[in-house]
Amino acid sequence: MAEYLIRRGAVVSVNPTIGTLRDADVHVRDGRIVEVGTGLHAPGAEQVDASRMIVMPGLVDSHFHMWSTVGRNYVAEGFEYFPAKWATSAAYEPEDFYRSVTLGLVECAAAGITTVHNWSHNTRSPAHADAELEAHRDGLLRARYSYGHRDLLPEDEPLDFTDIDRVRGQWFADDSPFGGLVHLGVNLRGPDLGEMAVFDLEMAAAGRRGLPVAIHTVQGGTTAVSAPALEARGYLGPSLLICHFLAATEDDRRAMARTGTPLSFAVHSELRLGEAGDPRAALLRMLAAGVRVSLSIDAASLAPVNLFEAMNVAWNMGIPWQDSDTKDLDAVTFRRCIEMATINGARALGLGEVTGSITPGKRADLILIRADDLNVAPMVDLESTIVRSVTPANVDTVLVDGRILKRHGELVAFDVGRVVRDAQQASDVVRARAGGRLAPAS
Repeated sequence: MAEYLIRRGAVVSVNPTIGTLRDADVHVRDGRIVEVGTGLHAPGAEQVDASRMIVMPGLVDSHFHMWSTVGRNYVAEGFEYFPAKWATSAAYEPEDFYRSVTLGLVECAAAGITTVHNWSHNTRSPAHADAELEAHRDGLLRARYSYGHRDLLPEDEPLDFTDIDRVRGQWFADDSPFGGLVHLGVNLRGPDLGEMAVFDLEMAAAGRRGLPVAIHTVQGGTTAVSAPALEARGYLGPSLLICHFLAATEDDRRAMARTGTPLSFAVHSELRLGEAGDPRAALLRMLAAGVRVSLSIDAASLAPVNLFEAMNVAWNMGIPWQDSDTKDLDAVTFRRCIEMATINGARALGLGEVTGSITPGKRADLILIRADDLNVAPMVDLESTIVRSVTPANVDTVLVDGRILKRHGELVAFDVGRVVRDAQQASDVVRARAGGRLAPAS
């Protein structure tokens, strides 16, 4: 961890006290943000010229099924996400998991995502879990690893916590190889994807271990998830992350808001698979109710690994419309989009005091965006520029925990060529094992 003085940047801090500064410095030392202000002095620090850049907190993805990243292009016309997942989930060996998660982590780093929730909902064996964690050890991003069931686990069969305990002792003890970057959680199927009695058993097991929990709700059909019922069981709160929930009622939203239960909203996925409710209305109503909403990719076969695009789409879809019950709701603002992609994601993962804003004392998870690139210039309103114009290609520099992973537009912490070759090889062998269950390649 070197010491850096990031100089003369346009700082979008996502900190209401610091605000947005058109010309300011950020001092980083020992992996932490030391000071934010104008004309800072840090003798001995490496000077980073940000005079033509936007400096902002690294993005936070609150829901990413990383094990299937190498399978993102198995989707074909008439053969979409779920058929492709079900056809291949059993064909992944541990090495394929390592290569898939590595591909996802490196792409996140390239795209300015410095914290990711690896929602592992196909943990097939202890060796598969170890492979994912080895990828996190080598991937250098901040993360939650949420250990979960294997794909297509019978609905009446509870998750076995035996290996979760083994993982916790082996990977998350005092001598953890992660250096504080990765923490452990679990993802459970919840009432929509499993039996309620099973969910009760699993929640009790997670509660005894003090592990944060994440659950899905269905995006099509009728939801069995009732937030007031979960509240009555004592399950709602900041340590339970709910994803999708397009079919939520006003009672559901109010229960989530009063208990501080966060929502992960996967913009592209909700639009493509959201048969349980209008995603535009769902987003507006969740925000209006005071629910803390974060943004996510879901899976690489559903959306690009690009939270800038997620912000852009959320802003474009986040408007009330006439002759509907959204007509009196507030439109989604640029600032709110940025908050959903940064501090709200950090808080959803229990990391609000660690990352998600440029705040002295927090860890130095920062990105620098070239404001003089062809598709960004000329820069006027900073928040509008981030949400409407920026793409991952404009991310010049990425720091995680004070370490530079990307600089001058190039990933400096990874052998990208090897990552891509390994991913292609993993994809080929998974397809071969899956055989005729996959759509033919064109």
